[in-house]
Amino acid sequence: MSGMANVRRESIEVLRDLAGPVVDVRSPSEFAKGHWPGALNIPLFTDDERAEVGTTYKQKGRQQAIQLGLSLTGPKLAALAEQLQASASEGPLRIYCWRGGMRSGSVAWLADLLDLSPVVLEGGYKAYRRWAQSRFEHQWPIHLMGGRTGTGKTDLLLALQRRGVGVVDLEGLAHHRGSSFGGLGLPAQPSTEHYENRLAEALQTLHGQGSQQIWLEAESIQVGHCRIPKALFDQMSAAPVLEIQRNLDDRVRQLVQVYGEQGAEGLGEATLRISRRLGPQRTKQAMDAIAVADWDTACRAMLDYYDRCYDHELSRSPQRQSIDISGLSADEAAGILTERGLIPLSP
Repeated sequence: MSGMANVRRESIEVLRDLAGPVVDVRSPSEFAKGHWPGALNIPLFTDDERAEVGTTYKQKGRQQAIQLGLSLTGPKLAALAEQLQASASEGPLRIYCWRGGMRSGSVAWLADLLDLSPVVLEGGYKAYRRWAQSRFEHQWPIHLMGGRTGTGKTDLLLALQRRGVGVVDLEGLAHHRGSSFGGLGLPAQPSTEHYENRLAEALQTLHGQGSQQIWLEAESIQVGHCRIPKALFDQMSAAPVLEIQRNLDDRVRQLVQVYGEQGAEGLGEATLRISRRLGPQRTKQAMDAIAVADWDTACRAMLDYYDRCYDHELSRSPQRQSIDISGLSADEAAGILTERGLIPLSP
């Protein structure tokens, strides 16, 4: 089956340069764990079917597993054909499975019958993962945006991105703002594996655009349960930092705007998770304020802890300059940073 028809096979480097939709034919759970960002999942087998075929292969051999696979997919061919046709657009149909073997070959055979010009990824998703991980070994022109909690680093980076600055939104890709409160109001986080895939694609996009500087937010290696790849984090640790500063009132207003609508239950749970580090007095002060929806007081009770954590991390930065942007919106601050040449616009 893996050699059926005369289906075209290409390396990840060649396949990335082709236009056309990417189709992942692995099972739903494989896809959920990690996939080529933007790929469509058109599974040849369900999770249970994949497990059954795998068990048959181990216990009875390849031929029996192929026979079982045929019996499972036969009744689904018409539906698979409809899905493939619905996914087709300009360019070839780029197809992959785990290793680039029987599953992708089988679906490519069907796509070929439908004149959809399929191309199979040689080596499958494993080849994609090797490519993604290799991106973090590349030396990137990284610069960090630092600042205490509530200074609006993410908003400023996004404002700079709209002006053409090369930015990778570490928190946006992770669906997490990086603190105990960071997941409130956001979608479920991707797996660390898929987070790596998203980061790799973001970096590669900026490389293709010729970005002379790539700006990231100064983060710890964990963004919620997603983990920044060590090779990239090592580069971040050695990168120059631009620290933005805001007065306390600005910071509290920013935090209340972000978290004030999340409700007392979620905020209370997040506060209790860091209660040992806050200490009993600040924890009580914060919890009492949350109970009466006094978000301003709750923020102030916790900022000292977060400031000490941030200052400790920032003290390790080898190169740092600071600018006070108190009273400015993210767009106004972005304008000042680019006009003064602190952050050059991409050519």
